[in-house]
Amino acid sequence: MIVVGLTGGIGSGKTTVAKMFKALDVPVYIADVEAKKLMSKSKIIKRKLIELFGEQAYLDNSLNKPFIASIIFNDKNMLNQMNAIIHPRVARHFEKWTAKQKSEYVIKEVAILFENGSDKLCDYIIAVTAPEATKIERVLERDNTSEEKVKAIMDNQWSDAEKVKLSHFVIENIDLEKTKKQVASVHAQILKKIQKS
Repeated sequence: MIVVGLTGGIGSGKTTVAKMFKALDVPVYIADVEAKKLMSKSKIIKRKLIELFGEQAYLDNSLNKPFIASIIFNDKNMLNQMNAIIHPRVARHFEKWTAKQKSEYVIKEVAILFENGSDKLCDYIIAVTAPEATKIERVLERDNTSEEKVKAIMDNQWSDAEKVKLSHFVIENIDLEKTKKQVASVHAQILKKIQKS
């Protein structure tokens, strides 16, 4: 199965682009969503996160996201330790999911695809980009957060320029109609590459 990685910084509109691929009948795996499910369901992950962050990691049996976010975005070491617990399990979950798909290719949407080394497991990579001001504006509209917090997250992610350099396709997500056309074009190019190989 051909795996296409879809990545982009916070506020770039990865989820919007992922939905457009879904509309073209491409199965899409959103790593963040699946990671959150595993953090709530998996007893092993729960135990390890409590060992790492303390009892406050979970409130009433559900993940205490604000508490964990306040730690990991100020401490790269803690972020790396948390990722080391979660990423291998998400990778296994993705493999099982992929085995069930019947399409020409699947999309794995990961915000930190390059940062966590998942790019090495992809056949092709799509980077979603947008101007920084646009990204900040989108996140402020979407989440109850501050510009300072958004910038802190951006500092933990690679820049668009770094991602673009290592990607096979780039989708600039500013205008939805134009984005839709770019998605259709990339989809056609990937299918062509698969038929050739």
